[in-house]
Amino acid sequence: MARTKTILIIGGGLSGLTLAYLAKQKNIKVTVLEAAGRPGGRIHTILGENKTPLELGATWFSDQHRSLLNLIDELDLRKFPQYDQGITLFQTKSFEPAQRFHIPESTQPSYRLAGGTGALIQTLAAKLPPGSLHLNAVVNQVQETDNGIRAILKDGRYFEGDQAFICLPPQVAAAHLRFSPSLPGTLQQILPEVQTWMAGAVKFTVEYDRPFWRTNGYSGMLYSHAGVITEMYDHTNFEEDKFGFTGFLNAGVQHYEAATRREYVLSQLSLLFGEPAAHPTGYYDKIWNEPTLMAGQQVFRRAHFNNGHPTLQEAYMNGKLLFAGSETASLHPGYMEGAVAAAIQAASQL
Repeated sequence: MARTKTILIIGGGLSGLTLAYLAKQKNIKVTVLEAAGRPGGRIHTILGENKTPLELGATWFSDQHRSLLNLIDELDLRKFPQYDQGITLFQTKSFEPAQRFHIPESTQPSYRLAGGTGALIQTLAAKLPPGSLHLNAVVNQVQETDNGIRAILKDGRYFEGDQAFICLPPQVAAAHLRFSPSLPGTLQQILPEVQTWMAGAVKFTVEYDRPFWRTNGYSGMLYSHAGVITEMYDHTNFEEDKFGFTGFLNAGVQHYEAATRREYVLSQLSLLFGEPAAHPTGYYDKIWNEPTLMAGQQVFRRAHFNNGHPTLQEAYMNGKLLFAGSETASLHPGYMEGAVAAAIQAASQL
């Protein structure tokens, strides 16, 4: 009787969990090692005080993202268009009123996932055999053995498989993993110079008990050069019975205390939308600077620098080691689509 093939997946974000899901369909045993205390990576959905699904990480996708859409359909999840009806605000200067304008309806809207993008992570994780996903499993060594690959954890435990797939941002892999034998010099040079999408970003979300902005004719979309909020969108749920905003803050506010960020955000919203904006049921934000995402220098010549680099597409350690995170994808790297596409490409090499 043939031995069941086993693979190690280092990183339990969307790419790692999608690869595990695809491997299971091929009757391959999977072990997913995730350093954080939760799966999902850059997907991070929380529930507000009113149980509103609130996104602190990856949120939107479009009709261009065919791999992701196909996976959503296969998992029987439901998408819905981002709300954009009404007045959009643009703040150019702090001493001038915000400009008000209507954005024409898009022929290619952005979508969100019913229940939040965390529903995608939960569904994929639930498809795996019990015991496949290990949280708080910090890998610091990857070794080639005579029969396969060994991943050694910081606490001394180790796992073995026939192949290993690195589903981490390449910068993180370069900073935190030791490889034996050493990786080729060209790859060692490239890994620290692959930009990690969202690294250093500050995402925020505010929950309210009613959509006062919609009632007053606003779309909830805001773009600003004058306040701590730089970009914001309506965050009402699919059922339209839970309400809020989500968006991004100026990167400089990561040095402020959380209470100070909240104060500045609510002050800006109150100025634009009136007194109701000052009284949320919940405010949450997240600075994307954890060791599981950020490593090394973050100044790059352009967005997605070195994403999809040819060296990230190759196999190493005699075909036993491959890279399969979102930044390895040749199309839409860094995004959810890139994560799924990278997993599909990796699965073809099982």
